[in-house]
Amino acid sequence: MNRTGFSYDFPHASLVSIGDLNPLDVRMIFERARVHFDSNRAGVRAERTLDGATLINLFFENSTRTLASFEIAAKRLGAHVINFSAGSASISKGESLEDTALNLAAMRPDIQVVRHSAAGAAAHFARVTGVSTVNAGDGAHEHPTQALLDAFTLTRRWGEVGGRRILIVGDILHSRVARSNVALLNMLHADVRLCGPATLLPEDADRWGVQVFHDLEAALEGCDAVMALRVQRERMSGGLIPSDREYRTLYGLDHGRMEHAKPDCLVMHPGPMNRGVEIDGALADDRERAVILEQVEAGVAVRMAVLELISAASPNQRYDDRTKGGAQS
Repeated sequence: MNRTGFSYDFPHASLVSIGDLNPLDVRMIFERARVHFDSNRAGVRAERTLDGATLINLFFENSTRTLASFEIAAKRLGAHVINFSAGSASISKGESLEDTALNLAAMRPDIQVVRHSAAGAAAHFARVTGVSTVNAGDGAHEHPTQALLDAFTLTRRWGEVGGRRILIVGDILHSRVARSNVALLNMLHADVRLCGPATLLPEDADRWGVQVFHDLEAALEGCDAVMALRVQRERMSGGLIPSDREYRTLYGLDHGRMEHAKPDCLVMHPGPMNRGVEIDGALADDRERAVILEQVEAGVAVRMAVLELISAASPNQRYDDRTKGGAQS
């Protein structure tokens, strides 16, 4: 499907930040994601809108579900998919990030999906190569497709997220998921709350257009959905929480704590989960409340929508002359 087949001319050839989007863009992504979600669930073969295109997954950080989700999404649209991991990349042999980007662009992929520990890495790849780029997570900065799939999951349940009260609890400080979700949910006029210990909240969190809490039970009052975040010890330079046991006591979600939220409050988690730390296993497995696997299912549909929309918005000649002379064997 080319851009004439869509009800709206999606203007973005890349997606590196939620801030790149407006509400109309988001509505278009959700409209296409809904088509793909229903088709995937029905086992109907998707339109091969990326037939013959080449997508490179550049994952400089380990990932299971995000990498698989992008790969499945691209293949269902007919694209050829190549996966590069940190261990196989030349950057592990001393090559600069820019040289890696230019060499891969010289192979003329149509889309590159970038995951990297450095904030701004995806934007850098997009800028120096001119290749359509999707940010699959850059440091503690952003993870835009995760936010889109989270909001899409809630939209399927409610119709709209506007006016709903949504709590994000946990390690906000190191969470790119939280940053992208706050930006998107604010854009969609949700009532957003953040909760966590002071050591795991950014100093400027009160300026994000949200309410900030340190008491989880108070934060849960009147909530329609709550999203638990993983404690990211690998990103901590020091002991920001005393122990997993104390963290669970103060900030872990379980059925007892959920009594403070609305009776039909939904439970979310972007994964991977630390069961028994930020969320109790029984609550995570409670299909009446938890929509965690539905988030994963929605991820494929949302990424299919994003890939086909940015592809339709891309210029035919994606390889930029700026790369000439920069590529070496």
